[in-house]
Amino acid sequence: MTELMEAITAVPVITVLCLLGAQAVKSWTPLDNKHLPALCGGLGLILGIVAFFSTPGYLPADNALVAAAIGAVSGWAATGIHQTKKQEASG
Repeated sequence: MTELMEAITAVPVITVLCLLGAQAVKSWTPLDNKHLPALCGGLGLILGIVAFFSTPGYLPADNALVAAAIGAVSGWAATGIHQTKKQEASG
């Protein structure tokens, strides 16, 4: 059961870290918003690989490539969450 819970929490943790990272970059730099999905995806990719090697078994991945893909998708999910929140606030 613990292994399943770790696998389930890995994706949201990466997503939240990517969202926070994007917000920090957005507030500190004049980065155009159109670059944020790529930034989140890249950050998620890196976090996925780091999680794979630093905490074995945390991600449901058998190798670093799968961990990178899980991380990238988790990172891109951060932009979807942000846009959903933004549209709900304006609508």
